Amino acid sequence: MGEQPRRMQVLQAIVEDYVSSREPVGSKALVDRHELGVSSATVRNDMAALEEEGLIVAPHTSSGRIPTDKGYRLFVDQISEVKPLSAAEKRAVQTLLDATGDFNEMMARTVRALAQLTNQVAVLQYPHVDSSTIRHLEFVSLAPHRALVVVILSSGQVDQRAFHVEAEAPEASVAALKQLFLRYLDGLTPAQAAAGLQLALAEVPAEDRALALGFAAQLDQVFAARREDRIIMAGTANLARSTGDFPLSIGPILEALEEQVVLLRLLTEMEQDVRGLSVRIGSENSGSLAEASVIAAGYGPGAGAKLGVVGPTRMDYPGTMTAVRAVARYLSRILSQQP
Repeated sequence: MGEQPRRMQVLQAIVEDYVSSREPVGSKALVDRHELGVSSATVRNDMAALEEEGLIVAPHTSSGRIPTDKGYRLFVDQISEVKPLSAAEKRAVQTLLDATGDFNEMMARTVRALAQLTNQVAVLQYPHVDSSTIRHLEFVSLAPHRALVVVILSSGQVDQRAFHVEAEAPEASVAALKQLFLRYLDGLTPAQAAAGLQLALAEVPAEDRALALGFAAQLDQVFAARREDRIIMAGTANLARSTGDFPLSIGPILEALEEQVVLLRLLTEMEQDVRGLSVRIGSENSGSLAEASVIAAGYGPGAGAKLGVVGPTRMDYPGTMTAVRAVARYLSRILSQQP
């Protein structure tokens, strides 16, 4: 075996040992535990070369070595084949996902299944489908430069927003605009409303244009909030069990998980590789997720939405990749069978 393939084998052994033991790995332990077919001195030389390349590093207090983000990345990129789930894991997933219940319950069960399989935090991007329709609008002039917009939906929910208006807001103009917008928006879902707003604005007389744009902007925000994808998650207690894997504390990671917008942006940006997976390791993530790894896969029609796992960089990458991809495929299959 040449130097490069053997060094790759040594790196693989270091990753596997460190992930399972959480202890820095020394050359003697590698020779004892893995059939590398070379002496301890050769393994030491290989480890020195891996360290020089920035793939492993010595923590302050230890003679052993641990993988760096770059080392984990090389390890993950070498995984050419994602293993299938074991028979027991398959049965567990089937039992969880085959249970009856509505769409929301199935999504909650899916994310719980993934958290149980991986012992990590599981996250699922949940396309938010609001089927309620716009039943009524109210535009109210509150004061010379304050106005209120009220949206009443067929579900009985009421959204309202007070806002500052630059333009004068004569009551006659406010009443006329309300009728105009209602004509184009009545009976539409929030997802369809953007097109209705544009049609209404095209008919506004020039003298009321500034006022109409103010009302339209507020309506657009109300409807956008009802169109947004959400994140549901399970297994945050698993993070608490791996506190030793985060250099400072799990606080920043928990905060990032609470920030739905940050997670949604991250999942949306992650591009799938040929294995049908996206893997971001440590410093490849920005902000407070720079200490964590994220593994995700697309699911559902067009695989636009993603589900995945967030955990420490010291993660069982092959096992987690297997679980994420299997659950994503399983969920896609169930969704494709739904009417």
